[in-house]
Amino acid sequence: MNLASYFDRIGYRGRAKPDLPTLTAVLRAHVEAIPYENLDVQLGRPVTRALPAIFEKIVGRWRGGWCYEMNGLFSWALEEIGFKVVRLAGGVFRETAGDSVVGNHLVPLVDLSETYLADAGFGNGPFQPQPLREGQIRVGPMLCELKKVDGGWWRYVDDEKGGGPSFDFHPDVRDERLLEDRCRYLQTDPASPFVLNAVVQRWLDEAHYSVRGRVLTKLSQQGRETRLIEGPDDYVATLKRDFALDLPDAARLWPKIAARHEVVMQEKAAAP
Repeated sequence: MNLASYFDRIGYRGRAKPDLPTLTAVLRAHVEAIPYENLDVQLGRPVTRALPAIFEKIVGRWRGGWCYEMNGLFSWALEEIGFKVVRLAGGVFRETAGDSVVGNHLVPLVDLSETYLADAGFGNGPFQPQPLREGQIRVGPMLCELKKVDGGWWRYVDDEKGGGPSFDFHPDVRDERLLEDRCRYLQTDPASPFVLNAVVQRWLDEAHYSVRGRVLTKLSQQGRETRLIEGPDDYVATLKRDFALDLPDAARLWPKIAARHEVVMQEKAAAP
């Protein structure tokens, strides 16, 4: 970890002390500078949880990443600053799918005067550290919730405006092998949502930007704006303009993205 290079990547110019103001500022800078994206999975490029490789990709090549990369890098930087960080094997959609999905999300908890959820890798998750207490959470234009559920698990409930998924985590579920197995599965199984769908997300000035397939969405206090991306050149330009991703190779994904868009639209039209 080269903190100076990481801070340059996220545009952070403040102090670096293991306290709540630093944690708050670094998390906000990270999610605004680095997009959540699964484009390497879409391009068929192996994604690793190895920290040096994540650093080279996100800091060295100014790419983004998915939860294993985003929270892996973020947690590493926090530890270098002096924070005590615990990496949990969380589960997106555990609410409906059960424990079989545990490990599909890497969840960092930070121990200060109390325990904080500090998640840089959920795409549209909270851009401020959240104390581990039950209650509603205002996240830009969204109203989310943190609550206790069965057997000591906690659940972060997303606002439906942001997509609606929840994720669960348990302070004692810290299974690195499970995280590794799910990371491998999610990028290789044909039924994985990360294999099926191209997704890019970013927070900026408390507005949330996302590209899911062909649809660009901006969600802010003023409401929701959407635009249909017209073709491969428009896709590459959108990634660069709205997500600071200079990735010409993404044009190769366009036939797959367009075909998947049609399937999703047909499924929505057929739904009751």
